[in-house]
Amino acid sequence: MGPPRVAIVGRPNTGKSTFVNRVLGEERMIVSEIPGTTRDPVDTAVVVDGEPMILVDTAGIRRRGAIERGIEQYSVLRAMKAIDRADVAVVMTDAVEGYTAQDAHVIGHVLDAGKGLVVVLNKWDAVEKDEKTADDRLHALRRDAPYLSWADLVFASGKTGARLERVLGEARRVAEERYRRIPTAEVNRVITEAVRDHPPSHVRNRLPKILYATQVAVAPPTFVIFVNDPELIHFSYRRYLENRIRAEHGFLGTPIRLIFRQRVNEAAARRSARPRRSARRAGTATRGGKRG
Repeated sequence: MGPPRVAIVGRPNTGKSTFVNRVLGEERMIVSEIPGTTRDPVDTAVVVDGEPMILVDTAGIRRRGAIERGIEQYSVLRAMKAIDRADVAVVMTDAVEGYTAQDAHVIGHVLDAGKGLVVVLNKWDAVEKDEKTADDRLHALRRDAPYLSWADLVFASGKTGARLERVLGEARRVAEERYRRIPTAEVNRVITEAVRDHPPSHVRNRLPKILYATQVAVAPPTFVIFVNDPELIHFSYRRYLENRIRAEHGFLGTPIRLIFRQRVNEAAARRSARPRRSARRAGTATRGGKRG
């Protein structure tokens, strides 16, 4: 894993370039009150706490129906591709205006791409506040966007520089979370205890049975759970199992994926979860070829 790529994204005029300029300590990005002044993604190498990181400043992303043809359309497509190439997306929102449908649109693309996520409530310096304002904003965001219950949220100000180091530190931590692996025995313990504490309900007079689970990939962390019939696992129960995994092992700021596959019994599920011998041999041969 090389230096994490961190894309600074969001709808127009949320302070993305101001944030990057503040981090760099120089006016490298065009900053204007007029939305849309950034056209192409700009990669910049920085060092955070002695560790390298690639920051990518992008054009503001608007909903498809609001995008003008021509340069803006091209810029938005480039911004979307920047997200696809990134490890983590730092989504800048406007704390003064609050969470909007356009913010949700940007975050939706980040989630679909399986990237790490840090949500920044930017321009916090311009918000009239008291000792309860931050908590009220967090509660409102959790209410309006419950799918962000696992997201990393930071109040910051690109203009004053408040909490910029924390934003970058959280982005690095989220990048590391995307590559975490849990041993298969531990995955099965978590899932077994979750089922014991809250068994799945009958569906059409059939009982869902969860047989075996294993982590099969990272970036994002992906788990395969073998069951007697995937169609019997309700969406709410899928979310429950995801929450139990997060409760035990965190994965703060990164989406995790649960894939349900059908198997008749646990022994068959365990066999199918093992890498095939021929695949291992092929991988060994390939690696050997590369060394040669």
